[in-house]
Amino acid sequence: MDLTKGIPIIKYDNGMVLPLEDMVVKEYALTIMLDGEEFITLLCTPSSLDCLTVGFLLSESIIKSKSDIKRIRIDEEKGIAEVSTIDSSMIAKNLHGKRTSTTGCGKGSTFYNAVDSISCRKIMGSMEIDAKAILELMRDFNKRSELFMNTGGVHSVALGTDTDIMLFHEDVGRHNAMDKIVGEASLKDIELSDKIVLTSGRVSSEMLIKAAKAQIPVIVSRSAPTDLAVELASQLGITVIGFARGQRMNIYSNPERIKFQ
Repeated sequence: MDLTKGIPIIKYDNGMVLPLEDMVVKEYALTIMLDGEEFITLLCTPSSLDCLTVGFLLSESIIKSKSDIKRIRIDEEKGIAEVSTIDSSMIAKNLHGKRTSTTGCGKGSTFYNAVDSISCRKIMGSMEIDAKAILELMRDFNKRSELFMNTGGVHSVALGTDTDIMLFHEDVGRHNAMDKIVGEASLKDIELSDKIVLTSGRVSSEMLIKAAKAQIPVIVSRSAPTDLAVELASQLGITVIGFARGQRMNIYSNPERIKFQ
């Protein structure tokens, strides 16, 4: 499915008026049908929809692992993801009382609740990564943002080791891009406790809790974190790094994971 669309525009540039065609990113509505019932509609970029579906269900604690899913079928034309679970009664129990709304971009609604942070296990791993390696990863990360370079209309999220980027996704919503990373990692059985997440957008409390639930110990952004994200990161053992650009970065929590040479 095409991710961009050309539309006619009028461009004003230094006194000149020019008729041009501009490329914009497509915004797509994906409705998740859970055990035959309409569950939620996500506004997203129409790519890696299976990863988005699985990642969203994992990140919102609707399922515990991919083994809870019996079958998933994506109908791109209709914008439907049909998910059948092993134990639909347990899924219904997990949903009870969770529906809330947030300020997240790219979604009409979510099941996020700040109380979810209480159920997250503190990350205790001894992973270490060199500061220069982080900045090199960010340089690689920025070069991969093809859809952003073409449209300027998406966020990017990547999963990496201390030497390279393993997974990369772009989406109109940074939460969706994060869910695609979590979903693809789950589908490919990738261990996350020794990985880092790179993101183009701000590190909000929602993004932080998604990382915590996936047991990802380090999250790096070229933008800023929020105060609540830093507070939760300190409690949950996650290293948060912001403004990672060029030869600079700010470490906001758990700096012991970062090596300086």
